[in-house]
Amino acid sequence: MNEPTTACVLIIGNEILSGRTQDKNIQFLARELNEAGIRLLEVRVIPDVRDTIVATLNEVRPKYDYVFTTGGIGPTHDDITTECVAAAFGLETYIDQRAVDAMRARRPEMEMNPARLRMATFPLGAELIANPVSAAPGYRIGNVYVLAGIPVVMQAMFDSMKHLLRGGAPVRSRAIRISLGEGTIAQGLAEVQARYPDVDIGSYPSARGGRLGVSLVFRATDTARIDPAVDEVKALVRALGDEPEDEKLDAESAG
Repeated sequence: MNEPTTACVLIIGNEILSGRTQDKNIQFLARELNEAGIRLLEVRVIPDVRDTIVATLNEVRPKYDYVFTTGGIGPTHDDITTECVAAAFGLETYIDQRAVDAMRARRPEMEMNPARLRMATFPLGAELIANPVSAAPGYRIGNVYVLAGIPVVMQAMFDSMKHLLRGGAPVRSRAIRISLGEGTIAQGLAEVQARYPDVDIGSYPSARGGRLGVSLVFRATDTARIDPAVDEVKALVRALGDEPEDEKLDAESAG
C-alpha cells in the first residue's frame, strides 16, 4: 500500500491565541485537502514570534509532504510570516514587480508605500499564488504554501493553486449516532476496529437537544470497507438494546 500524502497547517497569529479572532480556516483546509487525497495530520496555532515561526517551520516541513501557513502576510509590523519563511529556508527577500502591478491595477488610487510593499515581498525563488479577492499574492517555497489569514482571501488563494497539489484517494466517511454510553460499546467497538484496521473508527460523545449520545464516525479511502464495518457496529448496538441512527456529517468527507 502506498504511503498517504500528508499535510500540516500552521495558523499564525496572536489574535487567534488571545481569543479575539476565531479561526475559520482549519475546517476548509481539512475538507479541501481530503478531497485532494491529502491527509491533514497536524494543526498548530502559533504566535507572531519570529523564533517560534522559524523553528516550527523547520520542524514540520521535513515531516510532511505539504505545509500550509495562514496569517501574517499583511502590511503591518506584526505581519512577519514572510521574513520568517525566508529565514527558515536561509533565503533573502525581494519585491516582486508583478505583485506591485497587480495591487496597483486593483486599486489605482492606492499609494504603494513601504507598508504595502511588504505585501509584494517574497523569499527569493518563491512561486506566487494568485489572489483574486485583494490582489496581494500568497506564495509557495519548497513544500510550504503561505496563505492569507482572512478566510475569504485564503480560500480564493487555495482555489487558485489546488490544481497543483498531488495526493492519493480521498477519505470517505459515514456516521451513526447511538444513545449508549462509550463504556458500554467500548469493547465491542475495539473488536470491530481490529477486524477493519484500514477503517478509522472514531467515537465522539455529544449532547443534542438535551439528549446525550455518541457519534461513531467511520473513515476510509475504500467505501466498500466502510459499509461492512458500519453494519457490524449497528448489529453490536442493536444487541445492546439501542437502535442506531444514520447521521449526516457536519463536513462531508472530512478527513
